[in-house]
Amino acid sequence: MIFKSLKRLRVEWCLSLIEFYDFGVIVINGKRYTTDVIVFPERVVEGWWRKEGHRLCVEDLKEIFGHEPKPEVLVVGTGYYGLVKISSEVENALKPHGVDLVTQPTREACQTFNKLLKSSRRVAGAFHLTC
Repeated sequence: MIFKSLKRLRVEWCLSLIEFYDFGVIVINGKRYTTDVIVFPERVVEGWWRKEGHRLCVEDLKEIFGHEPKPEVLVVGTGYYGLVKISSEVENALKPHGVDLVTQPTREACQTFNKLLKSSRRVAGAFHLTC
């Protein structure tokens, strides 16, 4: 019984839990980021940049497509005010890989990401921190 508890603590410690979000800033596992990020359970890619700023295109997700194992769900935070638009090609490109797409304003997307992560789903997040 003790072994199971220790194993669970170790797994949760490694997860990239989002602790805080507000306009322009996100805190993940105690580290503060002020640039857009892509988040995997085991690591954070900071400085994420989109080709067209407030429009998400397939090319903007190269880290997602290159990650193994592929996520089951991609949660996209569309900004504080939800201004990032998702091109139709993004969902079409994710489907053949078996990746579901969830798009929400970033505050809600952070909550969704954490909920999915805690439920042991293979989840990745792409979060725009402003607008």
